[in-house]
Amino acid sequence: MCTGNTYRSPLAERLLAARLGPGTGVRVGSAGTEAPWGDRMDRATRSVLTGLGGDAEGFRPRLLTAELVADASLVLGLERRHREAAVRLVPVALRRCFTLKEFVRLAEGDAGPEQGIDVVARAVARRGTVCAPRPADDDIADPWGEPYDVLRRCGEDIDAVAVRLAALLSAESGSAAPL
Repeated sequence: MCTGNTYRSPLAERLLAARLGPGTGVRVGSAGTEAPWGDRMDRATRSVLTGLGGDAEGFRPRLLTAELVADASLVLGLERRHREAAVRLVPVALRRCFTLKEFVRLAEGDAGPEQGIDVVARAVARRGTVCAPRPADDDIADPWGEPYDVLRRCGEDIDAVAVRLAALLSAESGSAAPL
């Protein structure tokens, strides 16, 4: 999720879906913490997405709701404030709310004592033990109002993390985690 469900979260949703491929059993969706701007994907976002191999068809922006948070096995924000917004909507969801970068960093950790537990449980177990060098390192900056090149670099950054997340989720045998 991001703020407007206009740039970052549509890119994250569709790039992760593309990297997972069909048949993984993982459902991926996105939403924004503020009201969506329209009824379709932003043209610049569509351009970046298709350039990175994602599919923009059928995308519709939507507002983050308590129901979406409650129904998700994993909730990933593009900034810490998005993660916190989800937790404010559904406080009991705290254990499954992360930023995208935070989750991947925690879930990719060594398979030591956590080996054999699911990827979300591994990230939860490592929370607070493996910190980003700076808290802002867990955020992906909003490209709103910036030139196209900034949006393209944002999409490339999201895609790099989506590739890593897809590998983690694909390795999860029999996992069906709606995001």
